Amino acid sequence: FTSDTTMLSSSNLGSRRPQRTELTDDQMQELREAYDLFDSDKTGNIDLHELKVLMRALGFEVKKKEVVKLVHDADPNGKSTGDGMVDFNVFLDIMSDKYSERDPSDEVKKAFELFDDDKSGKIGMRNMRRIARELGENLSEEELQAMIDEFDRDQDGEINEEEFTYIMAQSNNDW
Repeated sequence: FTSDTTMLSSSNLGSRRPQRTELTDDQMQELREAYDLFDSDKTGNIDLHELKVLMRALGFEVKKKEVVKLVHDADPNGKSTGDGMVDFNVFLDIMSDKYSERDPSDEVKKAFELFDDDKSGKIGMRNMRRIARELGENLSEEELQAMIDEFDRDQDGEINEEEFTYIMAQSNNDW
């Protein structure tokens, strides 16, 4: 029994958690900026409610119960702050796990649905005008049409979900 006990005590059972999934520089910057917005008093910590709202703002539908579990899993002994607050490192642990769970095809589908606000199954000129306006881009009709034409593989004057998926795959290859 002595050797078994020694092996258990010297194992990683007491360590905080496995190393986090590697985030890209863009993801790190996005998470830092988002965290800083919610850390309005600049203490370096946010509370559980702020974390839930922040995660939802980042596109993760979470409930209070899940947030509590995520924080406990990332910081089981409450070492980061000890008072139910979440520091940036715990936030990064949680978010790196959440990012790694994302299904890229599901993300592309959600993005397509943001463009296709009329639920027609296609992105046409009206959709493109709205998106450009929402993004504050002052693009001419010709520029918008050129964007559609560039990716309109079936030549119907609009971009369907398959064509949109192709666009997104091409843009990811540019990284």
